[in-house]
Amino acid sequence: MPRPYGVKGHKKRKREESHGEGEIEKLVEEEVSLVDAVTENEVEKPADNLDNLPGIPIAPLGDTNKPGVIFILEKASLEVGKVGKTYQLLSSDEHSNFLRKHGKNPGDYRPDIVHQALLAILDSPLNKAGRVQAVYVRTEKGVLIEVKPYVRIPRTSKRFAGIMLQLLQKMSITAVGKREKLMRVIKNPVTQYLPPNSRKIGFSYSSEKLVELQDYVTTIQDDVNFVFVVGAMAHGKIDEGFTDDYISVSSYPLSAAWCLYEICKAMALKWKSL
Repeated sequence: MPRPYGVKGHKKRKREESHGEGEIEKLVEEEVSLVDAVTENEVEKPADNLDNLPGIPIAPLGDTNKPGVIFILEKASLEVGKVGKTYQLLSSDEHSNFLRKHGKNPGDYRPDIVHQALLAILDSPLNKAGRVQAVYVRTEKGVLIEVKPYVRIPRTSKRFAGIMLQLLQKMSITAVGKREKLMRVIKNPVTQYLPPNSRKIGFSYSSEKLVELQDYVTTIQDDVNFVFVVGAMAHGKIDEGFTDDYISVSSYPLSAAWCLYEICKAMALKWKSL
Protein backbone atom coordinates (compact mmCIF):
# COMPACT_ATOMS: atom_id res chain seq x y z
CA MET A 1 0.00 0.00 0.00
CA PRO A 2 1.57 3.34 -0.99
CA ARG A 3 2.56 5.73 1.76
CA PRO A 4 0.07 8.56 2.35
CA TYR A 5 1.23 11.83 0.89
CA GLY A 6 0.40 13.64 4.11
CA VAL A 7 2.89 11.58 6.13
CA LYS A 8 5.60 12.00 3.54
CA GLY A 9 5.09 15.74 3.41
CA HIS A 10 5.18 15.90 7.23
CA LYS A 11 8.58 14.20 7.29
CA LYS A 12 9.88 16.48 4.59
CA ARG A 13 8.69 19.49 6.55
CA LYS A 14 10.43 18.22 9.69
CA ARG A 15 13.64 17.75 7.76
CA GLU A 16 13.37 21.30 6.45
CA GLU A 17 12.76 22.65 9.95
CA SER A 18 15.77 20.75 11.27
CA HIS A 19 17.84 22.02 8.39
CA GLY A 20 16.64 25.54 9.17
CA GLU A 21 17.89 25.33 12.75
CA GLY A 22 21.28 24.25 11.48
CA GLU A 23 21.32 27.12 9.04
CA ILE A 24 20.51 29.60 11.81
CA GLU A 25 23.34 28.25 13.95
CA LYS A 26 25.66 28.44 10.96
CA LEU A 27 24.65 32.04 10.33
CA VAL A 28 25.34 32.92 13.98
CA GLU A 29 28.80 31.36 13.70
CA GLU A 30 29.42 33.26 10.46
CA GLU A 31 28.36 36.50 12.14
CA VAL A 32 30.85 35.92 14.97
CA SER A 33 33.53 35.13 12.38
CA LEU A 34 32.64 38.31 10.52
CA VAL A 35 33.05 40.39 13.69
CA ASP A 36 36.41 38.72 14.25
CA ALA A 37 37.47 39.42 10.67
CA VAL A 38 36.50 43.08 10.93
CA THR A 39 38.35 43.53 14.19
CA GLU A 40 41.35 41.67 12.78
CA ASN A 41 41.48 44.08 9.86
CA GLU A 42 41.46 47.02 12.26
CA VAL A 43 44.44 45.83 14.29
CA GLU A 44 46.44 43.74 11.84
CA LYS A 45 48.27 45.66 9.13
CA PRO A 46 51.03 44.75 6.66
CA ALA A 47 54.51 45.82 7.65
CA ASP A 48 55.04 47.72 4.39
CA ASN A 49 52.23 50.20 5.04
CA LEU A 50 52.58 50.86 8.77
CA ASP A 51 54.07 54.31 8.29
CA ASN A 52 51.14 55.37 6.09
CA LEU A 53 48.35 54.29 8.43
CA PRO A 54 46.70 57.12 10.35
CA GLY A 55 46.27 56.70 14.07
CA ILE A 56 48.91 54.02 14.54
CA PRO A 57 51.84 55.35 16.55
CA ILE A 58 55.23 54.25 15.21
CA ALA A 59 58.33 54.50 17.38
CA PRO A 60 61.08 56.63 15.80
CA LEU A 61 64.16 54.55 15.08
CA GLY A 62 66.38 56.92 17.04
CA ASP A 63 64.46 56.26 20.28
CA THR A 64 65.01 52.50 20.45
CA ASN A 65 67.84 52.76 22.98
CA LYS A 66 66.19 55.32 25.23
CA PRO A 67 64.45 54.32 28.47
CA GLY A 68 60.73 53.85 28.21
CA VAL A 69 57.53 52.91 29.98
CA ILE A 70 55.89 49.53 30.50
CA PHE A 71 52.27 49.30 31.63
CA ILE A 72 50.72 46.38 33.51
CA LEU A 73 46.93 46.38 33.78
CA GLU A 74 45.94 44.11 36.66
CA LYS A 75 42.78 42.07 37.31
CA ALA A 76 41.09 42.92 34.03
CA SER A 77 37.60 41.52 33.58
CA LEU A 78 38.03 39.45 30.41
CA GLU A 79 36.09 36.23 30.81
CA VAL A 80 34.45 34.13 28.12
CA GLY A 81 31.19 32.29 28.74
CA LYS A 82 28.83 30.17 26.66
CA VAL A 83 25.59 32.10 26.36
CA GLY A 84 23.05 29.99 24.51
CA LYS A 85 24.89 28.34 21.65
CA THR A 86 27.70 30.86 21.25
CA TYR A 87 30.71 31.93 23.29
CA GLN A 88 30.76 35.60 24.26
CA LEU A 89 32.87 38.01 26.29
CA LEU A 90 30.84 38.48 29.46
CA SER A 91 29.83 42.00 30.47
CA SER A 92 27.42 43.51 32.98
CA ASP A 93 25.59 45.44 30.25
CA GLU A 94 24.66 42.50 28.05
CA HIS A 95 24.72 39.46 30.36
CA SER A 96 23.42 40.63 33.74
CA ASN A 97 20.61 38.03 33.84
CA PHE A 98 22.94 35.26 32.69
CA LEU A 99 25.49 36.18 35.38
CA ARG A 100 22.89 36.34 38.17
CA LYS A 101 21.54 32.99 37.09
CA HIS A 102 25.01 31.50 37.62
CA GLY A 103 25.52 33.20 40.98
CA LYS A 104 27.89 35.90 39.70
CA ASN A 105 27.91 39.61 40.49
CA PRO A 106 27.31 41.50 37.21
CA GLY A 107 29.20 44.52 38.60
CA ASP A 108 32.45 42.51 38.47
CA TYR A 109 32.23 41.95 34.71
CA ARG A 110 33.48 45.22 33.24
CA PRO A 111 35.58 44.69 30.06
CA ASP A 112 34.93 48.35 29.25
CA ILE A 113 37.44 49.34 31.95
CA VAL A 114 40.41 47.63 30.27
CA HIS A 115 39.12 48.83 26.88
CA GLN A 116 39.25 52.47 27.98
CA ALA A 117 42.59 51.89 29.71
CA LEU A 118 44.20 50.52 26.54
CA LEU A 119 42.88 53.42 24.48
CA ALA A 120 44.29 55.91 27.03
CA ILE A 121 47.74 54.35 26.69
CA LEU A 122 47.86 53.70 22.95
CA ASP A 123 46.39 57.09 21.98
CA SER A 124 48.80 59.07 24.17
CA PRO A 125 51.58 61.30 22.76
CA LEU A 126 53.94 59.25 24.93
CA ASN A 127 53.18 56.14 22.90
CA LYS A 128 53.26 57.95 19.56
CA ALA A 129 56.73 59.21 20.47
CA GLY A 130 57.86 55.59 20.84
CA ARG A 131 58.33 55.64 24.62
CA VAL A 132 55.87 52.87 25.49
CA GLN A 133 57.85 49.65 25.29
CA ALA A 134 55.14 47.13 26.17
CA VAL A 135 51.66 46.73 27.59
CA TYR A 136 50.63 43.68 29.63
CA VAL A 137 47.12 42.78 30.73
CA ARG A 138 46.52 40.21 33.45
CA THR A 139 42.94 39.04 33.83
CA GLU A 140 41.08 38.27 37.04
CA LYS A 141 41.61 34.56 36.25
CA GLY A 142 45.39 35.07 35.92
CA VAL A 143 45.68 34.96 32.11
CA LEU A 144 48.58 37.17 30.98
CA ILE A 145 48.24 39.01 27.66
CA GLU A 146 50.92 40.97 25.79
CA VAL A 147 49.72 43.91 23.68
CA LYS A 148 52.10 45.52 21.20
CA PRO A 149 52.25 49.33 21.56
CA TYR A 150 51.52 49.91 17.86
CA VAL A 151 48.38 47.78 17.68
CA ARG A 152 45.16 49.65 16.85
CA ILE A 153 42.50 48.73 19.38
CA PRO A 154 38.89 48.79 18.08
CA ARG A 155 37.02 51.90 19.18
CA THR A 156 33.59 50.39 19.81
CA SER A 157 32.87 48.06 22.71
CA LYS A 158 31.26 45.46 20.42
CA ARG A 159 34.32 45.17 18.20
CA PHE A 160 36.61 45.18 21.21
CA ALA A 161 34.62 42.29 22.68
CA GLY A 162 34.95 40.44 19.38
CA ILE A 163 38.72 40.81 19.23
CA MET A 164 39.16 39.82 22.90
CA LEU A 165 36.97 36.77 22.37
CA GLN A 166 39.12 35.75 19.42
CA LEU A 167 42.31 36.36 21.39
CA LEU A 168 41.24 34.24 24.37
CA GLN A 169 40.07 31.41 22.11
CA LYS A 170 42.96 31.36 19.63
CA MET A 171 45.65 32.60 22.08
CA SER A 172 46.95 35.24 19.66
CA ILE A 173 46.07 37.86 17.03
CA THR A 174 48.47 37.80 14.08
CA ALA A 175 49.13 40.68 11.71
CA VAL A 176 47.86 40.34 8.16
CA GLY A 177 50.65 39.65 5.67
CA LYS A 178 53.25 38.60 8.25
CA ARG A 179 53.70 36.34 11.25
CA GLU A 180 54.07 38.98 13.93
CA LYS A 181 51.64 38.54 16.81
CA LEU A 182 50.13 41.87 17.79
CA MET A 183 48.41 40.40 20.84
CA ARG A 184 49.08 37.06 22.46
CA VAL A 185 48.61 35.06 25.63
CA ILE A 186 51.96 34.46 27.36
CA LYS A 187 53.23 32.61 30.40
CA ASN A 188 53.27 34.06 33.90
CA PRO A 189 54.87 35.69 35.80
CA VAL A 190 55.01 39.10 34.18
CA THR A 191 58.25 39.96 36.00
CA GLN A 192 60.29 37.77 33.65
CA TYR A 193 59.53 40.19 30.79
CA LEU A 194 60.57 43.35 32.64
CA PRO A 195 64.01 44.93 32.06
CA PRO A 196 66.46 44.73 34.99
CA ASN A 197 66.99 48.51 35.22
CA SER A 198 63.34 49.33 35.89
CA ARG A 199 61.41 50.92 38.70
CA LYS A 200 58.09 49.19 39.33
CA ILE A 201 55.40 51.54 40.68
CA GLY A 202 51.96 50.40 41.81
CA PHE A 203 48.93 52.69 42.02
CA SER A 204 46.06 52.51 44.45
CA TYR A 205 43.65 54.94 46.10
CA SER A 206 44.18 53.00 49.34
CA SER A 207 47.92 53.76 49.46
CA GLU A 208 48.99 56.05 52.29
CA LYS A 209 51.71 57.60 50.10
CA LEU A 210 49.99 60.47 48.29
CA VAL A 211 52.27 62.16 45.74
CA GLU A 212 52.19 64.83 43.05
CA LEU A 213 52.90 62.60 40.06
CA GLN A 214 54.82 65.16 38.02
CA ASP A 215 57.19 65.90 40.92
CA TYR A 216 57.49 62.19 41.72
CA VAL A 217 58.68 61.07 38.27
CA THR A 218 61.03 64.05 37.99
CA THR A 219 63.05 62.82 40.98
CA ILE A 220 63.76 59.45 39.30
CA GLN A 221 66.85 59.13 37.09
CA ASP A 222 66.39 59.55 33.34
CA ASP A 223 68.15 56.27 32.45
CA VAL A 224 65.61 54.12 34.34
CA ASN A 225 62.71 52.28 32.72
CA PHE A 226 59.36 52.86 34.39
CA VAL A 227 56.89 50.04 35.05
CA PHE A 228 53.44 51.29 36.08
CA VAL A 229 50.99 48.79 37.58
CA VAL A 230 47.36 49.96 37.47
CA GLY A 231 44.19 48.09 38.36
CA ALA A 232 41.69 47.52 35.53
CA MET A 233 38.83 46.25 37.71
CA ALA A 234 35.70 47.81 39.16
CA HIS A 235 36.59 47.13 42.81
CA GLY A 236 39.62 46.03 44.81
CA LYS A 237 43.32 46.76 44.64
CA ILE A 238 46.36 45.41 42.86
CA ASP A 239 48.94 42.99 44.25
CA GLU A 240 51.83 45.11 45.48
CA GLY A 241 54.15 42.15 46.00
CA PHE A 242 56.51 42.81 43.06
CA THR A 243 56.40 46.62 43.09
CA ASP A 244 59.20 48.86 44.35
CA ASP A 245 56.83 51.63 45.37
CA TYR A 246 53.10 51.85 46.03
CA ILE A 247 51.58 55.29 45.63
CA SER A 248 48.36 57.27 45.31
CA VAL A 249 48.02 60.25 43.00
CA SER A 250 44.74 61.67 44.26
CA SER A 251 42.67 62.02 47.40
CA TYR A 252 39.73 60.75 45.37
CA PRO A 253 39.11 57.41 43.62
CA LEU A 254 40.06 57.63 39.94
CA SER A 255 39.14 55.50 36.99
CA ALA A 256 41.91 53.45 35.41
CA ALA A 257 41.70 55.50 32.21
CA TRP A 258 42.10 58.81 34.03
CA CYS A 259 44.99 57.49 36.13
CA LEU A 260 46.76 56.30 32.97
CA TYR A 261 46.13 59.65 31.32
CA GLU A 262 47.86 61.37 34.25
CA ILE A 263 50.79 58.94 34.05
CA CYS A 264 51.26 59.43 30.31
CA LYS A 265 51.03 63.19 30.70
CA ALA A 266 53.61 63.27 33.50
CA MET A 267 56.05 61.05 31.57
CA ALA A 268 55.58 63.08 28.37
CA LEU A 269 56.47 66.25 30.28
CA LYS A 270 59.48 64.56 31.86
CA TRP A 271 60.87 63.41 28.50
CA LYS A 272 59.44 66.34 26.51
CA SER A 273 57.43 64.00 24.30
CA LEU A 274 54.66 66.50 23.60
